[in-house]
Amino acid sequence: MTAFRLSAESLAKLAYESVPEQRLSELIAEHVRRNARTIPSLSERRSWDKSLPVLARDLVEAGLGGVEMLVEYQLPLTSKRADVVLAGVDHRTGADVYVVVELKQWSRADLFEEDRRLVLAEGAPGGPKLHPLLQVRGYCDYIADFAGVLEEHPEAIHGVAYLHNAADLDVKDLYDLVQDERTRLFTRSRRGDFLDYLRSRFDPQPGAAAADRLLRSAVRPSKQLLKLAAQEIRDREQFVLLAEQRLAYEIVLHAVEKARRADSKEVVIVTGGPGSGKSVIALSLLGELSRQGRAALHATGSRSFTQTMRRYVGKGSSKLQGLFKYFNNFMAAEPNDLDVLICDEAHRIRETSANRFTSSSLRTGRAQVDELIAAARVPVFLLDEHQVVRPGEIGTVADIRDHATALGLRVHEISLDGQFRCGGSRKYEEWVLRLLGLDGEGPEPWTGDDHFAVSLAESPYELEALLRAKLNGGYSARMAAGYCWRWSDPLPDDTLVADVTIDDWARPWNVKGDRAVGDAPASPLWATMPGGFEQVGCVYTAQGFEYDWNGVILGPDLVIRGGRLITDRKASKDPAINKRGVTDEQADRLIRNTYKVLLTRGMRGTLVYSVDPETQTFLEKLIEPDARADG
Repeated sequence: MTAFRLSAESLAKLAYESVPEQRLSELIAEHVRRNARTIPSLSERRSWDKSLPVLARDLVEAGLGGVEMLVEYQLPLTSKRADVVLAGVDHRTGADVYVVVELKQWSRADLFEEDRRLVLAEGAPGGPKLHPLLQVRGYCDYIADFAGVLEEHPEAIHGVAYLHNAADLDVKDLYDLVQDERTRLFTRSRRGDFLDYLRSRFDPQPGAAAADRLLRSAVRPSKQLLKLAAQEIRDREQFVLLAEQRLAYEIVLHAVEKARRADSKEVVIVTGGPGSGKSVIALSLLGELSRQGRAALHATGSRSFTQTMRRYVGKGSSKLQGLFKYFNNFMAAEPNDLDVLICDEAHRIRETSANRFTSSSLRTGRAQVDELIAAARVPVFLLDEHQVVRPGEIGTVADIRDHATALGLRVHEISLDGQFRCGGSRKYEEWVLRLLGLDGEGPEPWTGDDHFAVSLAESPYELEALLRAKLNGGYSARMAAGYCWRWSDPLPDDTLVADVTIDDWARPWNVKGDRAVGDAPASPLWATMPGGFEQVGCVYTAQGFEYDWNGVILGPDLVIRGGRLITDRKASKDPAINKRGVTDEQADRLIRNTYKVLLTRGMRGTLVYSVDPETQTFLEKLIEPDARADG
């Protein structure tokens, strides 16, 4: 966990006495660039210069100049950052105490269409914002869930929204959500109360040791999506939704309530990269809507994901299993028959739902996206355009938006910029995009990241051995590869053929169908069931899932030549890529997207091996031994 840290006294002195080249915002920006691998916007820099000195001054005036300010604190296993976490000594007990502060420069804010969870802030572009108290509470709950130092003392973390430019009367409706010690709200009208609050929490002695313990805290294993899905649907919310995740969740619930009251219809589009929390939002919504008695269904275009949801979430309950559908199940649906249709993995939407088994009466040629929009009053689409890996998959923001606006429907768009897979390492995701040539830039060396481990295996034997050691250590682990080897049917004696051969190393692909073969789980359950480690997974079974440690074999369809990775569709055994009508340009993008999916399944680390000697040599230069964290 990282943060730009100074005592309140030091930060105040830096803010009010520094020369331009030592400006506070420049120092923080450099920290963020170096540690979060992102370039802060001008608005972020301005907010640092305007808000942080105010908070530091208040602490000094309260006699708490020794309290440590952790600015842009990065939450464990995610790239999301809290504005400030104050660290110090509890005034009452002498133990460590922390206060998360969400700083807002708003001078006026009102509820959005009378929804107490959403606000419209004067001068803040982009439509409704999440209520700042929900935002700060989410940060507190998340830190308490993941920071080991708080495991036995979750009550030691508190939350405050500080609207230091606003008067009480200009934000009076926002006070309705003040409920407990993680949802306190102060304005400039209540600055005296804020100073008293700080004194009631912190002792004047230095907070550096408390800050050290939080920043060095062990990170408890994340709540895996599938392990808690059943509780999420059956019992109560198990996931903490942060910032844009919670905003997307609230906007959907708002749209549902509005549609009910006004007999209207709206579309919500949520975009985000691997591990940004799209499926967590989907399950949280399905759980809440089910508890409200709303007619809501979850749908995907992925057999593996849908079958896994049915198995884990709907185990023992045909009613729960029925909540999970496929995109092509809505060809004959009555318009607006559902309150909400949650379309997860919406990048897998196809041109039409018809296939060779479709009856002639349903072969209307209607676009699949139109069927999905028509099926519910509030259709919700969650997608990542970089995960299109099959010809005919056309799920894009532009296409969904165009279909919705052509019908005269209001469209809400939310981008999830946080990342939870890959240890929350935005640096790793960007490294993968550059490696694969998906962002217009060329490959660059991997220089290491405290949040994520990257290693290059010298052979498939080493790749498997390293991953097996992780598996034996209690972590989840899987091997996957590009689709460059034939995929045989099981032998008559119910064993799998070791099709993935590299020199004298050979392992079978995951099972083809929905039936287990020996100890090998059925295809949809390869990523989650015991026994899956013994087979090599392909993109169709890995997509949509995550595991702690990820091993990826680069096949001969992706090789380095002339300093850049190029694709060779002739080396691919994927029938979809070699299908008639798929152009070389389309095949190139599909192969690159395939490896984007495979390389971003890990939560803690990824191990890579290439079967092509020139590519392996090139990767050795990119992944230096001293940057290959061992996890």
